[in-house]
Amino acid sequence: MAVSLPVATVHTRPSLTAGQRIASAAGLYGALVLLALPFSIAVRAARTARLVGRRPLTARDGQQLVEAVKWAGRRMPHRLACQETSLAAMLAAALCGRRLTWCVGVRFTPPPIEFHAWVALDNGDPVGEDTTAGWHHRPAVQI
Repeated sequence: MAVSLPVATVHTRPSLTAGQRIASAAGLYGALVLLALPFSIAVRAARTARLVGRRPLTARDGQQLVEAVKWAGRRMPHRLACQETSLAAMLAAALCGRRLTWCVGVRFTPPPIEFHAWVALDNGDPVGEDTTAGWHHRPAVQI
């Protein structure tokens, strides 16, 4: 009789340059500060960051930045949900001179319907999101 053991998930640090790691951590701290303030201030900061990041980001680099933000967030005692992660990734991209779009809206799948935030490339493709079941999100705000 074969016995199967659960496999432990190992979280490794994404292979990024030191500058990208610093940008991810700085973006995370900036997002936590901005989201503690009124939302209109976070929106203005995101619009400014979008202007600073002039060059578009590739899907691979965007995925690496999102993973780096999540990796840095696991070492912090703060809440790190979709809104914090997405804004931090956008700010980190801007610090690297790149551009991501911050989207805040509604997720329809999987049920239940809930508010959600994510980042997208210039062509509208989501970055760092599970799209295996399709992409059934509707942005209310895109910055």
